[in-house]
Amino acid sequence: MTATPITTPASTAPARPVSPRARVAGLVVTALVVAFLLFDAAIHLANIAPVRDSMVEYGFPDYAPYVMGIVMLVCLALYLTPVTSILGAVLLTGYLGGAVACNILTEQPLLSTILSPVYVGILVWGGLYLRDAGVRSIMPLRRA
Repeated sequence: MTATPITTPASTAPARPVSPRARVAGLVVTALVVAFLLFDAAIHLANIAPVRDSMVEYGFPDYAPYVMGIVMLVCLALYLTPVTSILGAVLLTGYLGGAVACNILTEQPLLSTILSPVYVGILVWGGLYLRDAGVRSIMPLRRA
């Protein structure tokens, strides 16, 4: 039995290294979005009155805020760990997609409420794109 050599297509070639400016910008964006999402996880785990009221409005059971807070913390831990940062961003995108769905179901305002998780998702991926050359190689920006 002979081994077949593995060839790398040109499209998956490593991207240029991230510039120091882009890396700092990515870290700042990441820090801001993580601070916001940590706050969100904390208020879910603390189960404060506005969270309880929202859960009743959405029709979630009493234990849902705790589950959501823990899921958010796990996603953030994966996002902040360099080896699993892409997995964390994908999971955060799914979590935020669920928030969009809940906002649509309760007929919230479009720009201020329904799309706010989309804005956060853009920041999640934007921060990762700016600081990680691997993400740039997967999702290159192309000039027309």
